[in-house]
Amino acid sequence: MPPQAPYGYPGPGMPPPVPPRHGAGKVWALIGAVAGVVVLGGIAAAVAFSGGGGPAGPKYRVTVPQTLADGRYTLAKDISAQASSSVPHDGANEHGIQSVGGQYANGTKSLVMVGIYGTIDDPRTTVAHSISGMKSTPDTHVAVPEKEFTPSGGGAPLTCGVDVREEMGQKVTLEFCVWADSSTSGNVAETDADDLAKDPQSVDLQAFADTVGKIRSEARKPVG
Repeated sequence: MPPQAPYGYPGPGMPPPVPPRHGAGKVWALIGAVAGVVVLGGIAAAVAFSGGGGPAGPKYRVTVPQTLADGRYTLAKDISAQASSSVPHDGANEHGIQSVGGQYANGTKSLVMVGIYGTIDDPRTTVAHSISGMKSTPDTHVAVPEKEFTPSGGGAPLTCGVDVREEMGQKVTLEFCVWADSSTSGNVAETDADDLAKDPQSVDLQAFADTVGKIRSEARKPVG
């Protein structure tokens, strides 16, 4: 029986919030926790189906760089331990899974990236389960339905959308992108402390997909 995905808030698999910056501790704690629980819940759900065959061995792995997107985001907290304890190592579609993650800061923006690597039988199933897991977290609803975007810098399409989550009476707009291939999968989500409840329709998902395309290329590395 695989570990239960951390759908509750707060839950045992929830990563700690981004450290306070410039006196905005409550806001940073809120957005870091919201992004973390939604992303971790999604990635855990992707692998939370028992059964399946044995691993063939990954060709790529996911890393947690000190910076992302050409240095725009700086690592605030490595949450790989929380990801590893929350995400099953084997499922019906994923085998021999290792999990890593990080919370990053860019000015008032908080970004969470959680990745898995191992053997993935059907990447589309992994993407679908990841997004389903994010939707099923309490008090989270779909504001802009997900669809595929091709990053302007190249690479395979990403599946991106916008969710809105409510915590302690505060609505938080959360844009996200998910990818998966035969070796890796990643969930990336971002919130902005300057505009927590911004209009979901105003989010430029193509621009965010361009950013996540860079993040994928920087975090995804050949094994060995």
